[in-house]
Amino acid sequence: MKRVTVVQEPPFSRFLFNDIRTAPLWFLVRLYVGWAWLDAGLHKIQDPKWMDTGTAIQGFWTNAVKAPPDVARAPITYDWYRGFLQLLLDSDAHVWFGKLIAVGEAAIGVALIIGLFTGFAALLGAFMNMNFMLAGSASSNPVLFVLAVLILMAWKVAGIIGIDRFLLPLLGTPWRSEPARQQRTAAATT
Repeated sequence: MKRVTVVQEPPFSRFLFNDIRTAPLWFLVRLYVGWAWLDAGLHKIQDPKWMDTGTAIQGFWTNAVKAPPDVARAPITYDWYRGFLQLLLDSDAHVWFGKLIAVGEAAIGVALIIGLFTGFAALLGAFMNMNFMLAGSASSNPVLFVLAVLILMAWKVAGIIGIDRFLLPLLGTPWRSEPARQQRTAAATT
């Protein structure tokens, strides 16, 4: 018989990311991050520079790709990302990309607030934060990125106070409770 080694999480980590008693904490984190995304997205949706012409994101990309000679460090650290943004600029992608960003931010915000596919929404939010940071924009992105990663780590619990509580079991990701005696026995063997 083949022996399998299982590495257990530390008790605090197990409690923080897997215990339903932390659901209120993750609900508050979700609300904060979700509201930040929804607020940013709604501002962009109401702005024709994002939704009609895309000139807002075009200006952001243009400033990000230029490397001023009098500055020791350009806003973009990685040349491959500068090349990617230049490709988007050259292909006039700003016209549709502005809409995608605005609607995407609002959708991520709504999903996090109502607890709909919480882990996936946090992943998309972290991806957008990472792209903004790669383009040289700090703003609130580092904080939102860290919070999104924490929500990702707690995805099973983070959506309990929300639609995920009902939706994920229908999709085959059920939560199950373990009897207290079984939990003590498992903890004693580790």
